[in-house]
Amino acid sequence: MDAPARPSKLIRGASGDWEVVVGLEVHAQVTSHAKLFSGASTEFGGEPNSHVSLVDAAMPGMLPVINAECVAQAVRTGLGLNAKVNLRSVFDRKNYFYPDLPQGYQISQYKSPVMGEGVVVVDMPEGDALRVGIERLHLEQDAGKSVHDQHPSMSFVDLNRSGVALMEIVSKPDIRSAEEAKAYVSKLRSILRYLGTCDGDMEKGSLRADVNVSVRRPGEPLGTRCEIKNVNSIRFIGQAIEHEARRQIDVIEDGGTIEQETRLFDPVRGETRSMRSKEEAHDYRYFPDPDLLPLELTQDYVDALRRALPELPDAKKARFIRDFGLTGYDAGVLVAERASADYFETAVKKPDGSSRDAKVAANWIINELFGRLNKEGREIDASPVSAAQLGAILDLIAQGTISGKIAKDLFEIVWSEGGDPQAIVEARGMKQVTDLGAIERVVDEIIAKNPDKVNDAKTNPKAIGWFVGQAMKASGGKANPQAVNDLLRRKLGIG
Repeated sequence: MDAPARPSKLIRGASGDWEVVVGLEVHAQVTSHAKLFSGASTEFGGEPNSHVSLVDAAMPGMLPVINAECVAQAVRTGLGLNAKVNLRSVFDRKNYFYPDLPQGYQISQYKSPVMGEGVVVVDMPEGDALRVGIERLHLEQDAGKSVHDQHPSMSFVDLNRSGVALMEIVSKPDIRSAEEAKAYVSKLRSILRYLGTCDGDMEKGSLRADVNVSVRRPGEPLGTRCEIKNVNSIRFIGQAIEHEARRQIDVIEDGGTIEQETRLFDPVRGETRSMRSKEEAHDYRYFPDPDLLPLELTQDYVDALRRALPELPDAKKARFIRDFGLTGYDAGVLVAERASADYFETAVKKPDGSSRDAKVAANWIINELFGRLNKEGREIDASPVSAAQLGAILDLIAQGTISGKIAKDLFEIVWSEGGDPQAIVEARGMKQVTDLGAIERVVDEIIAKNPDKVNDAKTNPKAIGWFVGQAMKASGGKANPQAVNDLLRRKLGIG
């Protein structure tokens, strides 16, 4: 059944509202040391044609042999997408001319894929849960790469990628906006990385999407779709959908019709352009590959893979909310990447096994740590401040040894220089002043010098903030803010 229109997602045209309908075919490179049907390396960045076997080069008499790990990775992925496992699947030949695929056909799966229908639940920023249906997941081999800029009159071919295993994950047309598409791909990428079945590196081509876009009046049947090929960035996916939807609306409103075709997205111009008319399945002349037997799995094999799956983002998010008392937003941010979720759990756990304040830890990781990582373009795996170091900073705050302001200064020192936070505080005299006598002397001096401000504070209690700021400044940020506040309220007679 077609998903209903979501009014907030409608696009305004010259003649009324339009709805964009999007389906995605995501190609995810399988994490494996060897290719789908040969033992050649899948390592990225080798010299051209250095990772090519006789099978990849389609030498006469060379037969494909299925890589069992690639099959296991596909099944793990399907299980992570709540998809139906097809215990029997078939490899087919997809016939078309491809200059960088020496066989002259691609080994793929057509009528009998390894995984059937599933679902991905995507939490949208406005709080809605979007359910995107998965139509199928099938295994296929990648093509090589044509290089056109190395010679004035010849094209070169690099077959290093030829035969690398891909999972094609086909969604149902359940997506209704560019934002939903971006959120879906982000969630799918997160699941793949948790499972360890694809590294999700879009810059290296490990994850890319064919984006199918059509438009229609709300409630009407699906329109004619155009496919935008090989979009390799989540941001570009959003831009491609927005441009293509607007282009199709303009064509229809001008009295034209949409032709089913394949298009390319130009990220420099931010627009799509025609590539070729869209092929249909019969154009590829699919037939079962005679060199490969049907792939038959046992239920015991599938169950063993299911038992070994890691905790996935949705389950981890629910646990963080339940066990740590985090908000849905904070838990969602932390579990988006497995590395950041692991960092949080390590930072929360004390060496003796007890727990630190999870909400404070989440706040520090999301605001201070992520903010600094984003500023420097680093992943959390490359953070100069380890989870153990951050945990030590949180302990110093909880003990009252340092204030929040001093903690930020300490974080900067650890980020830049490393070291044990406790030792740094001792060596540099960064301890918070908790001696009430010393704090009182500072407070008395500020009150004595500012009688006009005293009168303001008595009539407007919020003005006490000025006194707190002055006291903190006078103490070099080392005075205990709560002690300063309490003293000022007592001395100014504010309840």
